[in-house]
Amino acid sequence: MRIAIIADIHGNLPALEAVVVRIEQVRADRLIVAGDVVVGAPDSAACWQRVKALGCPIFRGNHERYVFDFDTPRARPEWASERFGPVRWAAGQFSAAERAELASLPATLRLPEAPGVLFVHGSPRNDHDLVFPYTPDAELAEKFAGAGERFVVRAHNHYCGVRDWSGGRIVTVGSVGLPLDGTPQAQFTVIERDAMAIGGWRVEHHAVPYDVAAAVRRFRESGYLDVAGPMAELYRREVETAAFQVLPFLEHLRRRPEWAAVPLTEALARFDRREG
Repeated sequence: MRIAIIADIHGNLPALEAVVVRIEQVRADRLIVAGDVVVGAPDSAACWQRVKALGCPIFRGNHERYVFDFDTPRARPEWASERFGPVRWAAGQFSAAERAELASLPATLRLPEAPGVLFVHGSPRNDHDLVFPYTPDAELAEKFAGAGERFVVRAHNHYCGVRDWSGGRIVTVGSVGLPLDGTPQAQFTVIERDAMAIGGWRVEHHAVPYDVAAAVRRFRESGYLDVAGPMAELYRREVETAAFQVLPFLEHLRRRPEWAAVPLTEALARFDRREG
């Protein structure tokens, strides 16, 4: 049994198409989509339609939640700010029925043909937990306390990784559309039954070259940069460089409360100049 897992597509259609072609070549028995199909690059709705056409199990990530909760009583107050321009853009591509479709996606997945394996986006407790090589075992125990399985497949970190802990294994599958390990290639992971491997599954990480320039052009051709503003520009940089851009900027804003009254465009210009 070979299972391919794709995740964190983030509206990057050229990357998704390249991965779909490669998955046909690796001869997987099953395909799973592990969340965050939407928000980031401009083509959230097109990626959602493409993923649905694959006819495979899909569960949601935190960005699906942002889209189906956006502009509802469940939305957090800050979501109305300019910082959430990319979410507003993505949500505007979906009808009410399609947003309900996103909301109906499960948060986790188990497959009869993969006993002992849990598929999640962040962790069993929420869709935004992160796992790093240096995450303490005690913290992992809290994040994965809801999992009886000892082999967990997850997404959300935007780079591939394997973390062994307490006799089990946590596999992070990488990002199709927004890899953040410095290599602008579309990532996915295949697990294959292997009685000799930890947890009974062998892990293969894949990185697929794709037309990054075409993905970057979509940001301007679609009108996304004009409508969604500075945060869309930071996502464009992440697609182009496969390096963190959004989080360093937001962290800088957090440490500069005096910038709160400054338009986000000016804040980004100051950040680029490394003011403050």
